[in-house]
Amino acid sequence: THTHTHTRLVPAEPQHVGGERRCRPDYSPVSWREYFDRMEDVSAGPDANGDVYRIYTAGDDGPLLVLLHGGGHSALSWAVFTTAIGSRVSCRVLAMDLRGHGERRTMSFTALCAPLRATGPKANVIRACYGETPPPIVLIGHGVGGAIAVHTASNMVLPTATGLVVIDVVEGSATEALHSIQNFLKERPKSFKSMDHAIEWSVNSGQITNLESAKVSMVGQIKRSEVVEEAALDDPVGPVTDVVVEGNGESDDRSGDKDDESVYVWRVDLSKSEKYWDGWFRGTSNLFLACNLPKLMLLAGIDRLDRDLTIGQMQGRFMMQVLPPSGHAVHENKPEKVAEAVASFLLRHKLAEARRETSR
Repeated sequence: THTHTHTRLVPAEPQHVGGERRCRPDYSPVSWREYFDRMEDVSAGPDANGDVYRIYTAGDDGPLLVLLHGGGHSALSWAVFTTAIGSRVSCRVLAMDLRGHGERRTMSFTALCAPLRATGPKANVIRACYGETPPPIVLIGHGVGGAIAVHTASNMVLPTATGLVVIDVVEGSATEALHSIQNFLKERPKSFKSMDHAIEWSVNSGQITNLESAKVSMVGQIKRSEVVEEAALDDPVGPVTDVVVEGNGESDDRSGDKDDESVYVWRVDLSKSEKYWDGWFRGTSNLFLACNLPKLMLLAGIDRLDRDLTIGQMQGRFMMQVLPPSGHAVHENKPEKVAEAVASFLLRHKLAEARRETSR
């Protein structure tokens, strides 16, 4: 049984704001174990020397929700959502790190899709984990992870796929937004003096506005680097949680202050993948509309709909819900709202059963 910690305040030097004394929020990282049951490195590929993918799983019954993160993020971005959805419906969760593939220096769409689309025994992660008869699968993706989910569902390489959920994935608006992404990447810090500092920046900059999510998610986005140099940003990325200390499994690698030379840098230099960006989303809208599975689209704003999707939505070809303004990382910033929408979708299409304690 897992106990789930939430954002907590710790004593600190009081800050005087308008004559009031306030405590500084606790920005220390939190272990994946607070949200998932297991972490595993899975080998998948056409031969015995397949690529290795890091996955996090939770739950033991119900449909399998395969969670695919957005560009530059990691499987840990789904941590808080995993707890939220598990409290609403009986389900299993498999969140995978899309960056753990062997072609670590390329982020082409083909390479990003490889862990789900490869065919043959143990060729893809699902078959490696569940064999030839996996449970019913619902693909859920955010950003480029949503595009991967759409292509995977359209290619019908997962015969037990029963549903598709995409979060803030719209081909037209995504393509238009690509130019502003490069400016954002140039403006963000290249390194952090501690993990706590990175989490604080994430919240204050608005990248992840939910502190609870930032405390577990940022662990998957940065890594310790003893030497600050350009080469550090080009290193192949390894498993995403090596910053969380081995041993007792808790995040006691909290600040990096033990070694003044220690800094943290981004695991992925996302700006170097710019040449692939257009290919990540090209054709996604029409593929989404053509997919015969029950479909749900969650958006952070109605202005994100492009023409094809607007027409499709008016024709009732998919379910759509616009969430309150919450930024691009909707599932991190508003995990309860997203879980409620996904649970309603699963129940409406009889893809999952409500938890007994929440059944009415």
